[in-house]
Amino acid sequence: MKKLFLLSLLALAAPLSLLAVDKTKHQVLVERVESCEAILQEFQAKPETAIPASVFQRARAIVILNQGKFGFLLGLKEGYGVILAKRPDGSWSLPVLISAGESSIGLQVGASTQETILIFTDDQTARILFKKRFNVGLDAKAVAGPRVAEKENDNKPLIQAPVLVYAKNKGLYAGATIKSGYIARDDGSNRELYHTQYTLPELLFSNWVTPIDEVRPLMNLVQKLAP
Repeated sequence: MKKLFLLSLLALAAPLSLLAVDKTKHQVLVERVESCEAILQEFQAKPETAIPASVFQRARAIVILNQGKFGFLLGLKEGYGVILAKRPDGSWSLPVLISAGESSIGLQVGASTQETILIFTDDQTARILFKKRFNVGLDAKAVAGPRVAEKENDNKPLIQAPVLVYAKNKGLYAGATIKSGYIARDDGSNRELYHTQYTLPELLFSNWVTPIDEVRPLMNLVQKLAP
């Protein structure tokens, strides 16, 4: 009888444990979105890292990356990020999770994290992710973007580059050509986060999925910066 009772308890506990695992995984993905929001806020808090309003005005998609880097001078990066796309009506999509990796920007020693923002200035560049991963600087010209503290570099020819790169590494000057790393679709994570079978193209360029409450602060911030 005791054995039967214990087996019954285990049978009841199993579904609950699975729900706990699912909730934990969902929360990890939510925290990734929240960390990307924090990265964008931190960039805009200081003139030496802040992205000018004129750049946001040209933005057709925004990528925010959080990567770990390990190695001496030139290391490998692995990490995650989000991409948001601007729709024809001027509204911004929900944050779509992506993966990121390879290479590094600048020279650093040891293990570190790298926070990077990519501004896509045309609609075609973001669509490269529909079919394959996007290699920064190879699939589209990428240059270091001008910052608020560098008003002399805030010129029209520069901000017309397909990809403007913003990183916190020292030594990057506006207009410098960059070839570094890749970003790729992460449809599995998006299915988990948004409880949908839609993939990156639909999430970016349709309104078929209702944003969950946890991602709205990032959407509101991007809408404020790039109306």
